[in-house]
Amino acid sequence: MKILKVGIADSEDMKARTLRIARGEEKPSPGDPTAWFVSTESFSKVLSAPNREMLRLIATEQPDSLDALAALTGRAKSNLSRTLKAMIGYGLIRMVRDGRKLAPKLVYDRVMLELALTGRRQASRPKETIHE
Repeated sequence: MKILKVGIADSEDMKARTLRIARGEEKPSPGDPTAWFVSTESFSKVLSAPNREMLRLIATEQPDSLDALAALTGRAKSNLSRTLKAMIGYGLIRMVRDGRKLAPKLVYDRVMLELALTGRRQASRPKETIHE
């Protein structure tokens, strides 16, 4: 079983983390997520029920081309291309060339989401005035 560990972080936090790593101020630990989404909404779009079904079909039916995947899913090839491009970006699948055909292959069979409910960045609140 191959598990993709994903995290949620806004683009400012990810940029700051990347810069800290590049400057040597922070070292990623082996348990850190390897794929990052900017919001829970983007995570849920990429791993929506129809997209999870498509991933299941890729794993079980092993289509040998985008045309074969389109036939299996009933989705338009242009729609599939956009979805697959996003999934490739997150590392969920890879495309394998076989002659003139490109075949999707599942890289991970599980996703584990790490979601902090409290973060470093806190919304500023007006200071309370205490009256005695």
